[in-house]
Amino acid sequence: MKKLILAVLTITLAMGATANAQSLTAKEIIQKADQKQRGETSSGELKMTIVRPTWKREMQMKSWSMGTDYMLILVTAPARDKGAAFLKRENEIWNWQPTIDRTIKLPPSMMMQSWMGSDFTNDDLVRESSIVIDYTHKLLGKETIEGRSCYKIELTPKEDAPVVWGKIISWIDTEEFMQMKAEMYDEDGYLVNTMYGKNVRKMDDRILPSIMEVVPADKEGQKTIVEYLNLKFNEPIKESFFSIQNMKRVR
Repeated sequence: MKKLILAVLTITLAMGATANAQSLTAKEIIQKADQKQRGETSSGELKMTIVRPTWKREMQMKSWSMGTDYMLILVTAPARDKGAAFLKRENEIWNWQPTIDRTIKLPPSMMMQSWMGSDFTNDDLVRESSIVIDYTHKLLGKETIEGRSCYKIELTPKEDAPVVWGKIISWIDTEEFMQMKAEMYDEDGYLVNTMYGKNVRKMDDRILPSIMEVVPADKEGQKTIVEYLNLKFNEPIKESFFSIQNMKRVR
């Protein structure tokens, strides 16, 4: 009898968890995935590899973020790029180039341009637009990516939203709410980039893909790989850390 009661209880709890997952809206799923990737704050070290048909280039960076409004990225290697930094502070984005001792404010028109010669755009790295606020979300169904059941969600930009993509299709893991794949389309509906989440592992207190790979749709033999070497979430960072002055001196 005890075994029967335990079995019934287990099934009931499982059904309840399934029902709760199924009741999530597309926006709530995207919000959970976005929050998991960001945390209240985050900091870490990463390596970016730019792959081209005839050459390959590696860069190392440190990054810090707080919510959706503040982000700082510092290039630590190679030597020729060391010290270059990018700062997002609310709606303003700045670039510090120590080799020419110059700070540049990036206009919105530069958001679609390549970041440091990679397949990421400036918007991808500093996330000027919000995938939660600036888009409407539609659940298209479920598909399996990398052996994981995923929600397939279409993100369509709201009118007058400051976004660079005409549409995004995102695949979010149904259990861990990780983004396993995303397709970015231009305003004419043509696929531009596909981003894959790979090498899922525990980083700090959460499970996430430790590698993000971006592959352009029309450039054979070309891709950019970002590997998170370490990542910490929800450690205290003051808003004053994200200043133009600190962007020049942070190490």
